[in-house]
Amino acid sequence: MEGKSTETKNYKFAEINTGYSAKEAITEAKRCLNCKNPTCIQGCPIEHDIPGFVHELSMGNIGGAMQIINEKSNLPAICGRVCPHEKQCEGHCILNKRGNPVKVGKLERFIADFDSEMQLIKRRLKPKGRGQIAVIGSGPAGLTVAGDLAREGFNVTVFEGQPEAGGVLMYGIPEYRLPNEIVRREIKKIEALGVTFINNCVVGETITVDSMLEHEYDAVFIGSGTSVPKALDIPGKDLYRVLQASYFLRMVSLYNSGEIGRAIVPLIEGEDIAIVGVGNVAMDTARTAIRMGARSVTIISRGPIEKMPALQTEYNEALEEGVKFLWETSPLEFIGENNTLKGIKVRMGESEEELPFNRVLIAIGSKPANRIVSTSLGIEINDFGYVITKDHPYGMTTRKGVFAGGDVVHTPQTVVLAMKEAKMVAKGIAQYVDAVKLLSD
Repeated sequence: MEGKSTETKNYKFAEINTGYSAKEAITEAKRCLNCKNPTCIQGCPIEHDIPGFVHELSMGNIGGAMQIINEKSNLPAICGRVCPHEKQCEGHCILNKRGNPVKVGKLERFIADFDSEMQLIKRRLKPKGRGQIAVIGSGPAGLTVAGDLAREGFNVTVFEGQPEAGGVLMYGIPEYRLPNEIVRREIKKIEALGVTFINNCVVGETITVDSMLEHEYDAVFIGSGTSVPKALDIPGKDLYRVLQASYFLRMVSLYNSGEIGRAIVPLIEGEDIAIVGVGNVAMDTARTAIRMGARSVTIISRGPIEKMPALQTEYNEALEEGVKFLWETSPLEFIGENNTLKGIKVRMGESEEELPFNRVLIAIGSKPANRIVSTSLGIEINDFGYVITKDHPYGMTTRKGVFAGGDVVHTPQTVVLAMKEAKMVAKGIAQYVDAVKLLSD
């Protein structure tokens, strides 16, 4: 493609967790006990009919299994890869008491992958005459609202500021966990529902919420996520080579897609890297840095290992790949020379030490940008910058006809928790538009 780098994609970013073959998937599905009170459903934020689609798969009816999945999820190939299954469905599986739960995530992934590869026949779509909806952002929340409303007969247009749709799924999760092609494939399936995507369109600059409502749209959904990373406010924070993990992950994603050359990625092979923070983003950053040629990668955590927010599996895999950890260690100052980072002063227990590093990546969370809200009338936010919403209709902001959901409303969550919220908001949008049209008749 014109303008793209001709460099070969880094083979180290190949997907590390392989999927099931058909025989393996059906054999695994047969392990399900079809419990009378399935605790796996209780563990799923979107309450998937897990025994239902697993049972269909166990009989070889993959189309039937996919039909059941579609009732709850628009992103099964993604959820099957990146959901925290160990804490959710699989963690609640009755067989987990023996340490060997049914591998629900891999089964969902197999069904979704098979459905795409075989291009199974889809159900007929409802006519698109129920209303016009604008969706801002194409991350998990935006894609869920778009897919759910399209299935219910709404015309949906998604506005995305980046060159490609997908949001954090495309630019924030490394390819070894979630290949970009999988994200593109799921988005194509949502397009097939009749959803229109407009990329490179920054709401608040190119177009505003006010102009959307004034013209063709009956309601607007804000699912823009938390695009502003939190800074670590200590001396030296503005030194060269102190940067945000989210920026680093985005640059690596663009490199792997051929959009930029290797020299643009902010990591030089052979560097010693420190990462501040110990959530899943920090784990992704650490493992990505190793793949990009870092000599060493050290994660620095203020808290103990027992309070680590990252998944245990992510931690275990990071250890296996050579990531080091400093627990109960507080960064005090970034030390520099000629305005360039050369180390970090930290407190470890009662003592202070200076540790040499070539680069620091900050991964301590993010918050919403205010560009959309500041260019729109009547949308209130709380003291932390999150959009305020109500329960009736669910998800509507303080501006009539404007809804919000996902990370822009709450602190950053997992993909499936953003989807859970978005499904409830989609119902609220449908109720609102139907009510307005009924009153205007």
